[in-house]
Amino acid sequence: MVLIRVPKPWQSSAQPMTSEAAYRQRPRSRRRFLKQLGGAAMGAAAVSILGCDRTSAADPAHATATLDPELLLSLDQPRLDFASATEFADAGRPVTGRAIAGQYNNYYEFGSGKSIWQAAQALPTDPWRLEVTGLVKNPQVYDLDDLTQRFPLEERVYRLRCVEAWSMVMPWVGFPMAALLAAVEPRPAAKFASFTTYYDEAIRLGPERFANGDLVPWPYTEGLRVDEMANELAFFAVGIYGRTLPKQFGAPIRAVVPWKYGFKGAKSIVKIEFLAEQPATFWNTLTPEEYGFVENVNPNLPHPRWSQATEKFIYGQTEFEWEERPTLPYNGYGEYVAALYE
Repeated sequence: MVLIRVPKPWQSSAQPMTSEAAYRQRPRSRRRFLKQLGGAAMGAAAVSILGCDRTSAADPAHATATLDPELLLSLDQPRLDFASATEFADAGRPVTGRAIAGQYNNYYEFGSGKSIWQAAQALPTDPWRLEVTGLVKNPQVYDLDDLTQRFPLEERVYRLRCVEAWSMVMPWVGFPMAALLAAVEPRPAAKFASFTTYYDEAIRLGPERFANGDLVPWPYTEGLRVDEMANELAFFAVGIYGRTLPKQFGAPIRAVVPWKYGFKGAKSIVKIEFLAEQPATFWNTLTPEEYGFVENVNPNLPHPRWSQATEKFIYGQTEFEWEERPTLPYNGYGEYVAALYE
């Protein structure tokens, strides 16, 4: 049988829009959100502390190019041996420069802004323990060496689309999530997987409580359906730009799910648990009207506080440069994943 691929959306002059019925629906009301954060008077302050803020996204005033030796040192991790995944060698846009991407990161344990790379260096990554448990036939515990040696590594150049309406292109190094599924063999009852990020209260800079006094549900958790993990795009990254992951990117292992908004990519994963029921996740617990569980990139479904129809693509190599581009359904990966949501 010959497998025929249709052209990527960026390779075709015709870019049909997937109907909104193919995406999950999300209520638009913010009343419940504001109530959770302690009332309308506290809502704006809580958003600035906990939520995403499009006004600061892709703004040169919030990320300036630099050759700071400490930044470059944080990026100069050991090199990895890997193969190039031909199918994913071209994202249709230039790869964002390493120094730019290395200083413009979301990692809420280390602050709500983008310039968290210095704070993230407090993350301890050696030794490391990743536990895979729950409804699986072969529970596993992986150490730091296992993450780069147990599975064949490959490089995949993927688009990254943040829910804040900015985007980059990243050359990730890692292995398909399907390889881990094959190793642990989820049981038939396993329909979801929960990803838990490393957490240490002593190094956390993110808030401990809401403005109304309620505790923030640390540690950070995210989740996927098992059939999403089995998709050929779903990826565990242990490296980027040919080297092991710097800490600000979510070292030593993170999820990369390029057809979803970036917050679905759990960083610094210490536990993967397979479950029969949909797990609670960090942003969906905090603000369910703004952040759903599925959260596929969808230009037709606006965020309650901004449009998702366009994005600021950050392409600079040594200077912070960006341009406005239309957002593609599923971030341009509809041919691979649209059938999951029919």
